Amino acid sequence: MKLKPLEPNQRIESLDVLRGFALLGILVMNIKTFAMIGAAYFFPTSFGDLTGANLFVWWTADLLANRKFMTIFSFLFGAGVVLQGARSEGANQSFAGMYYRRLFWLLLMGLAHAYLLWEGDILVTYALCGVLLYPLRKVRPGRLVALGLVILAVGSALSLAGGLTEHLWETEQLEEFRADWQPSPEVVEAELAAKRGSWLAEIRFRFPHVLEFHLVVIPWYLFWRGLGVMLLGMALFKWGVLQGRRPGLNYLWIVLGVLVGLPLTALGAFRQFASGWDPVPAFMLDSQFGYWASLPVALGWVGLVHLCLEKGWLRGLAGRLAAIGRTALSNYLLQTILCTTLFYGRGFGLFGSVSRIGQMGVVVGVWFVQLWLAPWWLARFQYGPVEWLWRSLSYWQRQAMRRK
Repeated sequence: MKLKPLEPNQRIESLDVLRGFALLGILVMNIKTFAMIGAAYFFPTSFGDLTGANLFVWWTADLLANRKFMTIFSFLFGAGVVLQGARSEGANQSFAGMYYRRLFWLLLMGLAHAYLLWEGDILVTYALCGVLLYPLRKVRPGRLVALGLVILAVGSALSLAGGLTEHLWETEQLEEFRADWQPSPEVVEAELAAKRGSWLAEIRFRFPHVLEFHLVVIPWYLFWRGLGVMLLGMALFKWGVLQGRRPGLNYLWIVLGVLVGLPLTALGAFRQFASGWDPVPAFMLDSQFGYWASLPVALGWVGLVHLCLEKGWLRGLAGRLAAIGRTALSNYLLQTILCTTLFYGRGFGLFGSVSRIGQMGVVVGVWFVQLWLAPWWLARFQYGPVEWLWRSLSYWQRQAMRRK
């Protein structure tokens, strides 16, 4: 039997709602790299005002969004591997070839996204992590959880080892590391000029940073984080948690998020402020509180979304979120197009001039656009435009686009 993509009526709506919810939430963090210098994402004192309402915005984003929505998205990526594999194998269809073709095209899209449009791309990381998910799709959920936690611990241990051995670093290495995260006024001005300049100037500035991200940050940090969370997502899907089939656990997830995840996140942030955001302890040691706390907070968001679905709250919004979830790749790239047009020199050139509270206004504006556009699009077409291209390339056959 020839492998075919899922029809719309075969989708699990709760997964689409979660995916749409997570995609909107991801923008709360990504807006920083769209609007401000790269160092400001991890080190808020490196750029911009951090008092009053702007400080409140930073704290809210750190507690509720930082790593949390990306964790949910990674849960769902792992769940998708299990779901696609089970459905194809249940129909006696070959899955491996199509799966790795999908990853190949996802990798190429991610590389184009990163080098041509925006350095904050996550698609490359997902494609690389996905390579190892396929052979693990049939592992029992308990073992997936154990393996996922071990892999997460490897990423954590690498950071801790770097922070605890600071006294062994060479002076030149230490100064270079600090300069990356606490850039001089000259370095800040160079980035501002590049992002406000022409597209070619922007690409020339971005290239070495993206290359370093792919060669250092992904293998040192993001790969372990991404793969570990995806394995947990595979287990949560097999247990029915991500589909909302364990409604009795929703309150437990919310309590864990509020009573465990949020205090740990806050503790890490307080320690970072107490150290004056000294790059080595702030990035490698104190960030570990948020690294682990993001798991219960993400589960708390999952529980809250499923509780709303169970109670029938915000039904209209749920439908719009599901539409965004079904067109998640297109909407992820649309966020890049809209925000870079607003902030970069190829558009309105507002890079570095919008406060943190102003950035949240942009986030809300993009949300409204996507909540309106996604249902409008799916009323006319079966797939998002990038999903259509991705499916056509993966199945090596042009997919029907318009609804019949």
